[in-house]
Amino acid sequence: MSGTAQIGVTGLAVMGRNLARNFARNGFTVAVHNRTTAKTDALVKEFGDEGAFVAAHTPQEFVAALERPRRLVVMVKAGEPTDAVIQEFAPLLDEGDVVVDGGNAHFEDTRRREKELRERGIHFVGAGISGGEEGALNGPSIMPGGSAESYESLGPMLEKISAKAKDGAPCVTHVGPDGAGHFVKMTHNGIEYADMQLIGEAYQLLRDVAGYSATQIAEIFRTWNTGRLDSYLIEITAEVLSQVDAATGKPFVDVVLDQAEQKGTGRWTVQIALDLGVPVSGIAEAVFARSVSGHAALREASRHLVGPTARKLGADEAAAFADQVEQALYASKIVSYTQGFHEIAAGSEKYDWNIDLGKVAAIWRGGCIIRAAFLDRITSAYEARAQLPSLLADKSFAEEIAAAQDDWRAVAATAITQGVPTPAFTSTLAYYDSLRAERLPAALTQGQRDYFGAHTYRRVDRDGVFHTLWGGDKTEVES
Repeated sequence: MSGTAQIGVTGLAVMGRNLARNFARNGFTVAVHNRTTAKTDALVKEFGDEGAFVAAHTPQEFVAALERPRRLVVMVKAGEPTDAVIQEFAPLLDEGDVVVDGGNAHFEDTRRREKELRERGIHFVGAGISGGEEGALNGPSIMPGGSAESYESLGPMLEKISAKAKDGAPCVTHVGPDGAGHFVKMTHNGIEYADMQLIGEAYQLLRDVAGYSATQIAEIFRTWNTGRLDSYLIEITAEVLSQVDAATGKPFVDVVLDQAEQKGTGRWTVQIALDLGVPVSGIAEAVFARSVSGHAALREASRHLVGPTARKLGADEAAAFADQVEQALYASKIVSYTQGFHEIAAGSEKYDWNIDLGKVAAIWRGGCIIRAAFLDRITSAYEARAQLPSLLADKSFAEEIAAAQDDWRAVAATAITQGVPTPAFTSTLAYYDSLRAERLPAALTQGQRDYFGAHTYRRVDRDGVFHTLWGGDKTEVES
C-alpha cells in the first residue's frame, strides 16, 4: 500500500497510539510505526476495525506508505529520543514534507529543529497537544507552530481530530512560527500547575478550617462546577474527593502520599518567565509547592515547628467561609491566567511570533486540561481589544475581582492566622495589590542598589539617570 496513508504516527505509547486511532476514526488512512514492531502489530490487531491503518515495520516502509507531501507525527519522549527519530527519518524525506513533534518539547529545541530541517526544505511543526490520553483519542486541544505552509497541509486534518468548543469551533489554530506552539503549550501547563495548586489550597481550607469531610467538599466542588468555576479540573476534583479507598474504607485522598510530582513544563514556565522579566508569582508558587511536598526529609525534620492554635468553625460559619473560598479561588484563578497570558505576549514579542491571544484562549475552551467556561470571556476580551495589556485591564474581569477582593483578603487572613499554607492564594493577591499600588518599595530598592553598587536611578520629577555620591558628600550627579 505504497503512498496511500494521509498521515503517519511513529511512537506508539499511549499518546501516540490514541492519536493514531483518532486520525483513523476520523476517516484518515494512518501509517503506524514503532521501534518495537510488536506494538505496531498489536495496535492494528486490536483497533484495526476503527479505521484504515498501514503497519510499517521499518522507517523506510513507514515513509513509503505516506502520500506526498508526507506528514508524519513523532510521539516519543522529549529531548534526545526526539532528535534521534528526526535524524533517522530526515534523510528519507523530500522537500515539502512535514514532520510534527507532538511531545512536550522545550520550545528552544523546537526552534533549533525547525531551523535545521528548514535548511533541508522540510517543514517542522512543534505541536502542543493537551488533554492526556483521553484527549488524544477523543479530541485534544492542539497548539501547532511552524510555517504557514505546513499548516495549510496539516490544518484541515488537525481541525477534524481536535476537540470542539461548545460553539462547534475546533480547538486548534496556527499559533505562530517555529517554537510558538510548544511555548504556548508550556505556558498552558504552567497555568495548569497554578490552577491545581489553587484548588488544592481551597480543599485544604475547607478541610482544616471549615471542618468539612472529603465527601462534603466533593459536593461543594460539584456545586461550584455549575457556576462561574465550571471547568474540567473542578469537575475531576469532585470525583477524586468522593472516591473511597476499597482497601481501607477511607477517603481516597487520605491514603495518597502527599508528595506531588512534576515533569518539567511548569518549571520551564517559571524559568522562561524569569528570562523574559515577567512576574508569574502564582505559577511559581505552584511549582515550589510541589517541590516542598517532595522534600520528605525536610518536612519530617520540621515537625517540631510551632504554629497557631487552629479553631474549627461552626456550621453557619463554615458555610459562609466556603462562599468566601469560592470568591478567593475565582479571583486567584483570574490572576494566574493573567500571568500566563502576559508570558505568552512577552514571548511572542521577543521571538516575533505575532501570537493571537484571543485564538489561544479559544482553543483552550475544549479538550485541554485547563478548559473552563470563563475562557469564553477571555476569548471575547482579546477579540474586543487585541492589544489588551492584561486581563485585569478588561472592565468585566476588573469588576469581578474588585467584588471578590474582600472575601479574598478574608480567606488569606484566615489562612495565615490558622497556619494553613496558601502560597498561591496569597501570592496572586500580592500581585493584584502590586499592580494597583500607586508606589512600590522598588524606589527604596533602587536607592540601595545605587548606594552599594552605583547602579544609578531615575527621578520622578525630571528626565535623566542619576547617582548619589554616597561615600562622599552625598551630592547627586547626572550619570
